[in-house]
Amino acid sequence: MSEPQGSEGTTQRLPVIERAAEPDQREQSGSATAYGPPPVPEAEAGGGARRFWSARRVPAGIVAVLLLLVAGIFLYDIAAVRADRPGMHWRRALSAQLAERPLDDIWVLIGAGVAAALGLWLIVLAVTPGLRRLLPMSRTHPDVRAGLHRDAAAMVLRDRAMEVSGVQSARVRMRRRKADIRTVSHFRELDDVRADLDATLAEAIRGLGLARPPALSVHVARTTGKKG
Repeated sequence: MSEPQGSEGTTQRLPVIERAAEPDQREQSGSATAYGPPPVPEAEAGGGARRFWSARRVPAGIVAVLLLLVAGIFLYDIAAVRADRPGMHWRRALSAQLAERPLDDIWVLIGAGVAAALGLWLIVLAVTPGLRRLLPMSRTHPDVRAGLHRDAAAMVLRDRAMEVSGVQSARVRMRRRKADIRTVSHFRELDDVRADLDATLAEAIRGLGLARPPALSVHVARTTGKKG
């Protein structure tokens, strides 16, 4: 245990570190209770993590500002008409244009297409989680969620690929379901380099601890540099 320490009128409690007791100490402790996180079932430790949902602050803010502006303009126009003042010229002109133009007019079709595309975009944002660059990791505790950025995962795979003998350069493109690794070898047989890369990168992907490990695609090419 740790004793509270005072510092300038404040009390701070030091962290407690639990260690596994030795066999003889366990026998002496008797009924002492060991504190620690509860064990996680094997079924939950292996996966089941879902993607992270984006807050969508930017699209929601843009839509809210646009709706506020449109509502304010129409409210002002309605108040002006109620006060026996002429309505806004653009609204009267727009009403006249909508009343006179046929439905197959090019500008009517363009406006309808823009409105439909905007609505479809908002629906897609509402039903998809977003944060595509954040890969969910396996949950080792039911109350803890973790994610790994795709750029960080790609950097790890690139570093592991560069450790393979014969690899001169490596380029990694990390996706949600597939990791594409393209390397250039300047010595050794290409088949041997590819076999070592397959084994090394497969182990590296397992070490990332992702809930859905991506498929591995390895391409090895010979360097085309000329010695001279």
